[in-house]
Amino acid sequence: MQASVCSSPHQVCFLQSKDIWVFCFFLSVRTKKRKCSASASACARGPDLFSSLGMVEEKMGACWSYTRDQFENLEKHTQWGIDFVERYTKFVKERSEIELNYAKQIRNLSKKYQPKKSSREEEESKYTWCRAFLASLNELNDYAGQHELIAENMTSQIIAELTRYIQDLKAERKTHFHDGRKAQQHIENSWKQLELCKRNFERACKEADRAQQYFEKMDADINVTKADVEKARQQAQLRHHMASDSKNEYSSYLQKFNQEQTEHYHTLIPNIFQKLQEMEERRIERVGESMKTFAEVDRQILPIVGKCLDGITKAAEGIESKTDSAQVVESYKSGFEPPGDVEFEDYGQAMKRTVSENSLTKPDKPDKSVKGKSKLFFFKKNKTPKQPKEALSHRFNDLMTSKPKMHCLRSLRRGLSLKLGVNPEDCSHLPPEQRRKKLQAKIDDISKDIQKEMDQRDALTKMKDVYVKNPQMGDPSSVDPRLAEIAQHIDKLQTELQKFEGWLAEVEGRMPVRSEPTNRQSSVYDRQSNTPPANNNCAQDRESPDGSYTEEQSSEVQTKVQTDTEFDDFDDAEEDLLPTIGTCKALYPFEGNNEGTLTLAEGEVLFVIEEDKGDGWTRVRRNEEEEGYIPTSYVEVFLDTNTKDS
Repeated sequence: MQASVCSSPHQVCFLQSKDIWVFCFFLSVRTKKRKCSASASACARGPDLFSSLGMVEEKMGACWSYTRDQFENLEKHTQWGIDFVERYTKFVKERSEIELNYAKQIRNLSKKYQPKKSSREEEESKYTWCRAFLASLNELNDYAGQHELIAENMTSQIIAELTRYIQDLKAERKTHFHDGRKAQQHIENSWKQLELCKRNFERACKEADRAQQYFEKMDADINVTKADVEKARQQAQLRHHMASDSKNEYSSYLQKFNQEQTEHYHTLIPNIFQKLQEMEERRIERVGESMKTFAEVDRQILPIVGKCLDGITKAAEGIESKTDSAQVVESYKSGFEPPGDVEFEDYGQAMKRTVSENSLTKPDKPDKSVKGKSKLFFFKKNKTPKQPKEALSHRFNDLMTSKPKMHCLRSLRRGLSLKLGVNPEDCSHLPPEQRRKKLQAKIDDISKDIQKEMDQRDALTKMKDVYVKNPQMGDPSSVDPRLAEIAQHIDKLQTELQKFEGWLAEVEGRMPVRSEPTNRQSSVYDRQSNTPPANNNCAQDRESPDGSYTEEQSSEVQTKVQTDTEFDDFDDAEEDLLPTIGTCKALYPFEGNNEGTLTLAEGEVLFVIEEDKGDGWTRVRRNEEEEGYIPTSYVEVFLDTNTKDS
């Protein structure tokens, strides 16, 4: 710190060399009028002493007061600087918490949209757009990790460092201001001691002056004895001697105080202020470094964030629409042949044939020679008359174009099992082509497991041979239990392999071969009847109630009407309906969207023809024409007494 004298004769300015801080101490001279009652001789002896004493008193009073004010201002300023560092530390801490929360939300978002561990995941992995989205989620997870790194670096490089620095800064500031207050206290005590010496000297001078005046008065009085005059003279000399001692003491303390004051204002206080200034400069520089680190922490992760974004871009560029569309064909190719052309049905010939038959039939004497059927063609036994039946080919055509009314129980139960999440082991719920692929994949997996077990068996066999040749290395019999276990496992796997290979051979044997378009295929439903299998082959439905395929293919039926016996056979099929075992009343409406089910209206009464077998479905009939399954929980069942007893 450099000292320079300003334009005012009583103004001293301490200027920092860099012109950053300026500490100015203004010394103003206050005019004081002193009254002195001392004698002329006393005043003649000490006029310069009182004059210098008054000047020092006035200078000291103004200088100390101003210094004290500046000290307090500096104390407030440095405390404000420390508060700023604490505030900035809190700002960085909140920024770090924001980064952590953001990273946590990004990770949760990525986890939320990750594919679930199910069979659907295998399906999604086939398509490039699904794989691209999965890669984007993984890159987004890495992106969240970079924001966690930001929070970690800010905590370790800024928050922790500034927290320690603030503690050191507070301790250093406390030390400097403690030294400053100590110096102020010392100069204040010196000033008080100087004031005490000054008052003692002033009092001694006044007493010496009074003693001198008293001696002169006694010496001038002729009535006073010589002894009294001598006594007054000695008293005056004593007082003058005491005043001289007080003067010397005051002069000594004054010289000492001036030295201490000079040292205080030119050495101690400037040094303390210099240390405070250096401390403040270090604090400011530290704040600047922290701000640079704040930006650098963000800048360090930019390359990795860029790689994450590049990974998302690369994944998006890897999407191939044509490959995905071809994969759809590969995934859903059923292997079924499209149906053949629909043949033309000549309804006119059927009508002519019906008229011809009616003309030959007598109502009162039915013909018993036709399969032993004692009934008219237009009437059923024990039933009210109905309209004439349509041709058999027309009925078959209706089966092709309308929703079937009856379905095989096996197909329905299979559909229900699929809804419950249980797939058949033979993959019969899939179309032939997809079933073949699934079975082939299963065979490949079993073959790999068999090969793995065989490798383990070979390794254990070699180990056993080593033990046999070198008994000290181990007991050969200790390997036998493991070999037996592996042999059993291999046998089990081979059995599984043969089972799946049999199913695969069955599928490959039933796979249709592309040929010329054939007649349209039809499906009839399995019933217990004596119908010859020549034209009415029972086939399982291709589609179960939930829309999945079964393994059986429908047989091809020729829809040609040749003789009148076909009409009788069709009548027999209708007469072989299952008997009713009770009734049921619908408690709730049921849509019946799946095939093999019936639509229910609330309050509707239906005939029960088959009880619930434990699968939650009851088979019912409506108007002796429509049959199907309904949920047992949707109806109230009333079984006949005979049925309950049986």
